[in-house]
Amino acid sequence: MLLRQAFFSGKDTVKIAKRLLGKFLVRRYRGKTKKYLIVETEAYNGFKDKASHAHKGKTERNKIMFGPTGHWYVYFTYGMHWMLNIVTGPINYPAAILIRGISKNQRSYPRQSASILNGPAKLTKALHIDKNLNGKPVAKKSGLWLEDRGIKIPPNKIKKAPRIGVAYAGPVWAKKCYRFYID
Repeated sequence: MLLRQAFFSGKDTVKIAKRLLGKFLVRRYRGKTKKYLIVETEAYNGFKDKASHAHKGKTERNKIMFGPTGHWYVYFTYGMHWMLNIVTGPINYPAAILIRGISKNQRSYPRQSASILNGPAKLTKALHIDKNLNGKPVAKKSGLWLEDRGIKIPPNKIKKAPRIGVAYAGPVWAKKCYRFYID
């Protein structure tokens, strides 16, 4: 079942990041459609979140985060990598979820499997994701969407940890356990 905008609306971004585990990221590119199990996410929640691109306000780069929920926020980092996020906050409240890891294996979710694209840059490269998806809806018409295929992850398999690469946010925000993964 296609995840619609309502899945991302009116809910806590941190909870949505956890709920995305076990959902499928589906990519249609050059006539081929591939489905990947989401195995790792990170939440970035509003102005107070010092790890968020938007904590200092709206810029040309992050303006998509201030828009409607259920849209892709794709940005370039380190001069070489694209990052894929889903906008989850209400209009003018910048919140988004970074997709950090996906698995090609749809029947199980072993964290250490070779089938895992573990890292946001690896997955965007493998799925041909770039700035052309920035601001597009999470929908089939954009060529990139999310599906719920009925996989239930046991609660004891869902782990939380601090986000990766956000030491600049200071000790409080860098240590927030806003990263979720399937163990």
